[in-house]
Amino acid sequence: MNILLKHVLIADVNSPFNGKNVDLLVQNNLITKIEDNIVAIADVIIDELNLTVSPGWVDVFSHFCDPGFEFKETLETGAAAAAAGGFTRVFTLPNTSPIADNKSTIEYIALKSHQLPIYIHPIGAITKKTEGKELAEMYDMRSSGSIGFSDGLLPVQSPGLFIKALQYVKAFDGVLIQVPIDKSIGASGLMNEGIISTQLGLPGIPSIAEESIIKRDIELAHYAGSKIHFTGITTYQSLQLIKTAKNAGIAVTCSVTPYHLFFSEEDLQEYNTYLKVNPPLRKHTDMMALREGIIDGTIDCIASHHLPQDTDHKICEFEYADFGMTGLETSFAVINHLFPQIATNRLIELYSNNARSIFGLPNNCINVGNIAELTIFNRNGLTALNQHNKKSKSINSAFNNIALNGSVKGIINKGNFISS
Repeated sequence: MNILLKHVLIADVNSPFNGKNVDLLVQNNLITKIEDNIVAIADVIIDELNLTVSPGWVDVFSHFCDPGFEFKETLETGAAAAAAGGFTRVFTLPNTSPIADNKSTIEYIALKSHQLPIYIHPIGAITKKTEGKELAEMYDMRSSGSIGFSDGLLPVQSPGLFIKALQYVKAFDGVLIQVPIDKSIGASGLMNEGIISTQLGLPGIPSIAEESIIKRDIELAHYAGSKIHFTGITTYQSLQLIKTAKNAGIAVTCSVTPYHLFFSEEDLQEYNTYLKVNPPLRKHTDMMALREGIIDGTIDCIASHHLPQDTDHKICEFEYADFGMTGLETSFAVINHLFPQIATNRLIELYSNNARSIFGLPNNCINVGNIAELTIFNRNGLTALNQHNKKSKSINSAFNNIALNGSVKGIINKGNFISS
C-alpha cells in the first residue's frame, strides 16, 4: 500500500525533519520520500489541517484478556482499540487463563499478533500462576517474545522472591514491571483511605500501601543492580521516592495512568463504579503532584492500564464492582486536554521514545529508508468516546461522553493505514 501524507508536522527529535511541515510518502512499509511537495499516486492520501506525525506510540500496561476471558476483550478487539488510540505497540498483562507464565502462552499471543494491525508484546509472569510463590521460566519466555516481566494485577509481595527475580533478569538486561500495592495493607479497601472514604462508608486503601512497596523495591533494585518500572503510581510521596532514586543513579522508571491525572477521590462521591480502580484515585493534592511530574520529567511514560470489564461486573453496587477501566482509546486525548501547554516533543517522550528506550524497542526514526511505524494525530481535534464509536469490547470507561481536546487520525503500521 502506498500512503501519502500532505502538509504534516514531524514530531521526532531523532529525525532531521523534526519540527518541519512536509509531505511524507510511504511505499510498501518504508518511508521513501520526505519533501516539501510530493506528487505521487497513492492508495491513501491524507490531507488535513493541523496533523502531526510521530513515531508509533507504545502502551506499557494493558489487559487484552485473551486467552481465557474473551467475553471482556480479545486480541482482535484490543488491537482495534489500541490502533484507534494511536498505539502501534502494546504490552499485554499475564493475567489470562492460562496465565502467561510459560513460553507456550507467550508464543500464542506473539504469533497471533502477527495478523493484527499492531504489535502485541506479552508481559511474562514473574511467578508461576502469578501466585507469588515460585519464579516462572522467565528466560524461556524472554526467548519466545516476552517484553518484560510482571505479575500484573497481582504484584509480587515477597521481597525475597522479588530480589531473586531482579537478579535473574539482569543476565539478559530484562525489566520487571510492578504495580505498587502492598496487599496486606488495606486488603479489603475499595478507594483511597481518607475523609471521603469515611463519609461514603467505604473501606480505604492508604497511601502507605503503595509507598512502602516503592521504597522496598527501589532498595531491592539498587541491591541487585537491576531495572524496575513502577506503573500506576498515584501519590506525591511515591513521586518523591522515585525522583530521589533516579538522582542516585538507580535504574528505576515509572508510568502514570491518564485517569489518575484527570480524576481524584472527590469524583467518587456518587459511587461511580467506572472510577473504581486499583491503585485507587487519590487526593486532589496527589493528582496535582502527578501532573507536575508530567511537566518536570519525573514520569517517564503514560500507561493506559486498559482493563476491560463486562457489564455485570461494573453495573452493580460499588462494593461488588470489579476494579479497572478501559483506556486505550482516550489516553492521548485526556493528556492533551490536561496539558495543552506541554511541548509536542514531550508528549512523544511520554508515548513513544521513553518506553522504546526502557524496554529496548526499535527507534523507528522518521527518515527516508526507515520502516514506517507512525502515529498521526491532531492536538486541536476533539474526542468523545461513546458506546457507538468505541472499538473495545467493553465500555467501562469513565470518559464516556466527555468531550476531550485532541484526536488521533490513525496509525501507519505493517504497511497499512488504520483509521481511528
